[in-house]
Amino acid sequence: MIKPVTDITVIGAGHGGKAMAAEMAIRGLQVTLYNRTFSHIEAIKMKGGILLKNEGAQETFAPLHRVTDNIEKAVRDAELIMVVIPASGHRAVALEAAPHLRDEQLIVLNPGRTGGALEFKQALKEGGSNCNPIICEAETFLFAARSLGPAQARIFRTKFSVPIAALPASRTKKALKILDQVYPQFIPAKNVLHTSMNNMGAVFHPTLSLLNAAWIEATKGNFQFYMDGVTPATAKVLTAVDRERVTVASAIGVRAQTAEEWLERAYGAHGENLYEAMHANAGYEGIKAPSILMHRYVFEDIPCSLVPIALIGQQYGVECPTISALITLANTIHGTDYWPKGRTPARLGIAKMSIAELHHYVKTGER
Repeated sequence: MIKPVTDITVIGAGHGGKAMAAEMAIRGLQVTLYNRTFSHIEAIKMKGGILLKNEGAQETFAPLHRVTDNIEKAVRDAELIMVVIPASGHRAVALEAAPHLRDEQLIVLNPGRTGGALEFKQALKEGGSNCNPIICEAETFLFAARSLGPAQARIFRTKFSVPIAALPASRTKKALKILDQVYPQFIPAKNVLHTSMNNMGAVFHPTLSLLNAAWIEATKGNFQFYMDGVTPATAKVLTAVDRERVTVASAIGVRAQTAEEWLERAYGAHGENLYEAMHANAGYEGIKAPSILMHRYVFEDIPCSLVPIALIGQQYGVECPTISALITLANTIHGTDYWPKGRTPARLGIAKMSIAELHHYVKTGER
């Protein structure tokens, strides 16, 4: 028997974190919002909540139970912990939270990107945690959302369904019984290899940011990212990146959805090709481009999405020339090397595993 969820924590007060915390609070759920930088939540704490504009543009004030920058207060009593931060911060959150977590707490990475749950579990171990929380990763974020101000957020669109899996997969059923009380849009995925390899942010975010670099810098992002930024030429590169992702997935025994299949499932958008399907998605209308190139679409999605896809491909005999080219561009623009900083197979705890060993691990949690 699953007891009702009464204490929920959202980690992260960015675009998605504020929107999710507010959306749940409006429905009467007891929500704590955590952010490690207090200045980012100071206005929310002062007001006692967040003003949320929903899909119909109606504004509602969402009162929060607690707003804090203290990780122990945020996670100690929570039954459900929704992690809504750039994936590049997952490891740091795991290390900080490790001493304060309990058995059977449900932790959901929204989303995990590529290898999120694998990295999170490894980091908890490194952080000295001996407890056994249920660690899940969502394939994508449930909302298309943006922050409108220090204590304001907007939800443009809610996805019809979002696959989710636990590590190990044997705990997915229990996780969904808990999550169904909050978001019935979550549906089961076979395991975290499926949620990781169906990471659409890996395809869309860094590709469009890097190929529209000049326009982003010239206009400070004053154009529609998915509508104006997706042209016939950029859509061809998106298609190439998508094809490489699907090929790597196939090499490890995962049938990944194509980007076009995902757009139809998540948004009901379809077309003769990826260019048409993206332009048919009303959920993307009005979403502006990043205002700078030092943005999570690059500093998150390169190391936490494209690097692990390319390196997992390399480990199992698949080359990813287009993905590797994008990583090189990001390295040049940001003046860094994302290859060693990213989610390597060693950091995910899967280095040198055979494909059979990899599937056994994600199914049972046993190496």
